Amino acid sequence: MRIAQVAPLTEAVPPKLYGGTERVVHWLTEELVALGHDVTLFASGDSQTTARLCPTWPKALRLDGSVRDPNALHMVMLENVRQQCDDEAFDVLHFHLDYYPFSLFHRQPTPFLTTLHGRLDLPEHQPVFSTFKDVPVVSISDAQRRPVPNANWISTILHGLPAKLLTPRPVTPSYLAVLGRIAPEKGVHSAIKIAIRCGIPLKIAAKVDHADQDYYDQVIRPLITGNALVEFIGEIGDHEKPEFLSGALGLLLPIDWPEPFGLVMIESMACGTPVIAYNRGSVPEVIDDGITGFIVEDELGAVAAVNRLHDLSRARVRQQFERRFTARRMALDYLAAYRRLIEKAEPRIRLVSSAE
Repeated sequence: MRIAQVAPLTEAVPPKLYGGTERVVHWLTEELVALGHDVTLFASGDSQTTARLCPTWPKALRLDGSVRDPNALHMVMLENVRQQCDDEAFDVLHFHLDYYPFSLFHRQPTPFLTTLHGRLDLPEHQPVFSTFKDVPVVSISDAQRRPVPNANWISTILHGLPAKLLTPRPVTPSYLAVLGRIAPEKGVHSAIKIAIRCGIPLKIAAKVDHADQDYYDQVIRPLITGNALVEFIGEIGDHEKPEFLSGALGLLLPIDWPEPFGLVMIESMACGTPVIAYNRGSVPEVIDDGITGFIVEDELGAVAAVNRLHDLSRARVRQQFERRFTARRMALDYLAAYRRLIEKAEPRIRLVSSAE
């Protein structure tokens, strides 16, 4: 199958540090290539892939301070994809750009789908999905669909990561962990309070976006300054995650928003580390309560769950990851969705030369 994967230009594929969408695109692309498919990746020029790379810009936009209008470059990339469709270069197009491709690509014949990676509960999303109600979209959890039930959902495909990317390390767990991004909706302030109430050290490996700097300065910094229980590590890459997560008694995810998926949960499970998360968004679809972690409603519930972490088998946490959240399973699910789209598409007449 000839497949186009179209990624955001914000981060490289895979990202150097933080970047959930681009990381998933990388894992999916590499699995599709390993399964024998002809894959073209549209991404930034500093991306690394075994697929054919079509770069629109030489460097990931978050790392390129010279770019002031990222939308302009994304428009160029979309037109590049469309022009290649004119030559019937692809059997299917897979976008990871939210609603940006909808208007252009529903006017051309190549089957396409879009995986929606973000939140959909903002009021301005309603007219988008009402206008483009026939555009095929994939959700990354059933919970993500709730605000826009009338969208043309063709599948829910939970994320997966390579089975050998993150594995348990032989270390003694001794702290609680936060991983990812420091933002109000991620509830890092609640994680700090939970750790303090439990009297257990907390390590925070997370980045601070410019948009969340005030939250960090006004809410988080006062909670960690002079606090011997809390260590702020900062942003870490995949090569550091196994040691960090394996050393944790549990990962805290006291989120305060409708999380579409929550990649950190399966990263933690891959290392055998259970997750304690608030019952929001995708959490009940990702965590097997009492097996890979605990689903709680509030801070008191989280504190009680910390005291039950020793009841969970870290080996079983890893087993559940292998059963449910590998990149191979994700790739096979997407291939099934591609085939359904291709079979549904009207046959296209193609002139065949005698040489063929």
